[in-house]
Amino acid sequence: MAETIEKIHAFIEPLLEGTDVFIVDVKIKPTNNIKVFLDADGGFSIEKCVAVNRKLYHLIEESGMYPDGDFSLEVSSPGIDEPLTLLRQYKKNVGRKVAVTDTDDKETVGLLAAVTDETITLEVKAHKAKPAAMVEVPFSKIKKTIVQIIF
Repeated sequence: MAETIEKIHAFIEPLLEGTDVFIVDVKIKPTNNIKVFLDADGGFSIEKCVAVNRKLYHLIEESGMYPDGDFSLEVSSPGIDEPLTLLRQYKKNVGRKVAVTDTDDKETVGLLAAVTDETITLEVKAHKAKPAAMVEVPFSKIKKTIVQIIF
């Protein structure tokens, strides 16, 4: 399975060269359902998704990885409820509200103010009388981070 995922990565990477699109994850189910999760610094549009899907499907078909054509392909962005996993995802979400669960299962909600290679900084609103506090969280202490959707 890992070898097949590596091959899929090798097919995708040239398709993304020169774009702001990047690979978040590739999963393959036992039923040969290939799920490719992509994101983009400027947003991952339906048009970008369709273009990658068509090209990738053709490459997989041509490669003979699945000689009987016994596979399905889904290309999408991670769902809004999926945790951030890559540094690049954190950087693209600076300025958005996030919920960070640390390794002690404590949740902190705040505005993602800054991202470095080692830490994130959250602007956490305090009570009405107190000003917001800046909280720095090392990546090593983050269990998951979910972007909060504000309606």
